[in-house]
This record gives sequence, C-alpha cells and structure tokens, in this order.
Amino acid sequence: MRDVQLSSGPSQTILDPEPGDALEALQAAQDANDPVTAIAQVCARWPRMLAAWASLGDVLDEPALAYAAYRTGYHRGLDRLRANGWRGSGYVLWRHETNRGFLRSLAGLQACAALIGETDEDERCALFLRQLDPQWPPQK
Repeated sequence: MRDVQLSSGPSQTILDPEPGDALEALQAAQDANDPVTAIAQVCARWPRMLAAWASLGDVLDEPALAYAAYRTGYHRGLDRLRANGWRGSGYVLWRHETNRGFLRSLAGLQACAALIGETDEDERCALFLRQLDPQWPPQK
C-alpha cells in the first residue's frame, strides 16, 4: 500500500530565460570602460531584464542610486514572477539561473536599505529572501 501525498509542498516558480542578445549585451557592458553607462544602456534597451538592473545596482557607488536600480529590478521581477504563475507565495530558488536577476535585485535592495537606514525595508527584504529560498544566502 502506498502513502497518499496530499501536497508536494510549496510551489516553485522558475523565470523564463533572458533573450540571448540581451545577455551578450550585458556581458559586454560589464566589461566596458564605463560599465555604469554601458549597463544603463542595456537596462534602457531591455527594461524587463532583471540581471541588467541587478548589475547596474552592483556598479553604482552611491547607495541611493543603487537602491533605485535594485528596486526597479525587484519590481520588474515581481511582474515577471506573476507572468510566470507566481501568486505571492512559493519558492523562487537561487539554484535556477533565470531566477538570479530577481534575487540579486532583492538582495541588493536589502543591502542598500541597510546602508541608508531603512531598517524596516532591510528586515522585510531579508525575510522575503528566506521565504523565497529557505537556503538563502546561496553558497558561492
């Protein structure tokens, strides 16, 4: 006799991949002499590309500007998650490469929130990251 499993656990969302030409442009932008401008141009050309927004946040020195880039990636990511079936709960795991732009944006938003004194935002983002991926932070 087999056990009946009523639930397989929380659902999981895996974002669709970014266009190949966008990924190539982002790689070239990251290697440019002026990566801030080059990555910003990638963001402008592919405004739904989460990895581009996370990368822009990564190269900005001013915490408030980085916060804005990460927040854009985070909100664009919520839109993409919903378009991929996410309904406000369930896992969005780091182990899936296509989820990383969103998770990087959320983690960057958390770090910048801490830097600019947004303690409640820092705490909300930290909790959300652990809810999305119980093994957060990822091992590198």
